[in-house]
Amino acid sequence: QVQLVESGGGLVQPGGSLRLSCAASGSIFSIGAMGWYRQVPGKQRELVARIDGTTNYADSVKGRFTISRDSGKNTVYLHMNSLKPEDTGVYYCHADWVREGTYIVTNLWGQGTQVTVSS
Repeated sequence: QVQLVESGGGLVQPGGSLRLSCAASGSIFSIGAMGWYRQVPGKQRELVARIDGTTNYADSVKGRFTISRDSGKNTVYLHMNSLKPEDTGVYYCHADWVREGTYIVTNLWGQGTQVTVSS
């Protein structure tokens, strides 16, 4: 039942802001590095931001997006500012690994949430 549940996507005008959330379900014992990826039809998924004690960002979003985790390290956020039409896509949450009890799941993806930046 370990899964990543995303929320916060939607339609926003250029220059606007959105905050995406991703929560790992279950009684999570521990969780590894997490990140956000996005995908446009016809293109491969692109790393947007990653956090594992330090943060890393794609050049295209650096200075505009911020990734963070809650104190329990089982929820990750992506705060997006100064959004551009080029930011449009399906955003996916990812965890390197999640441990729930004696179970370990690796390479875990969320279902994706649509972000559309348009006037």
